[in-house]
Amino acid sequence: MKILILPAVFVLSLGSSLLSQDAEKGPERWKSDIAAFSDRDTTSPPPDNALLFVGSSSIRLWELEQSWPDQDTINNGFGGSTMADMIHYFDALFLPHRPRAIILYGGDNDIPRGLSAKGARQDFETLASSITASFPDVPVIFLAIKPSLKRWEIWPTMEKANGLIADLCSRNPRWYFADTATPMLEGVTDAPDPSCVVEDGLHLSEEGYER
Repeated sequence: MKILILPAVFVLSLGSSLLSQDAEKGPERWKSDIAAFSDRDTTSPPPDNALLFVGSSSIRLWELEQSWPDQDTINNGFGGSTMADMIHYFDALFLPHRPRAIILYGGDNDIPRGLSAKGARQDFETLASSITASFPDVPVIFLAIKPSLKRWEIWPTMEKANGLIADLCSRNPRWYFADTATPMLEGVTDAPDPSCVVEDGLHLSEEGYER
């Protein structure tokens, strides 16, 4: 299995999927965010061979230019999104780009909304199939679902989902599972190090991103 811990500066079964969310909580709530990405790409076309980051707020809030000052990066992170949202908006999030690598983060909001570990695996498999079909030669890194103080009670389900997704990544030579959860749990006995998150107990702090 290819398990990657990032450096410090850094199919198709939908039975359990969140794709059936109602309109208020479903993918339509992200229309303005996706439109903003499209407007950005039209006004200032992003360069080819950039690092394409897609995911929820852990991506959206990441100061990518500081972590990769010598690399072109594209930040397609949007709020409390799920992997089902990424599937829904796949064409807008991925297809306009010709990335050197794709970095994904998902699952952090999926499981709190009732998705099982197996359901998260199914949505990941659906998303991965679309990415592989569209970018067969591009390496993809999936960032592990992170532990947090706010969602510590459901960490066992998140940890199980991480294991299932890591297993899927191990089957494709261009897919990598980045075990970003382990550095957040180093030196603690249960909940993650509070220094890794901001006051809300959920979003990453500067220390969390460095780890």
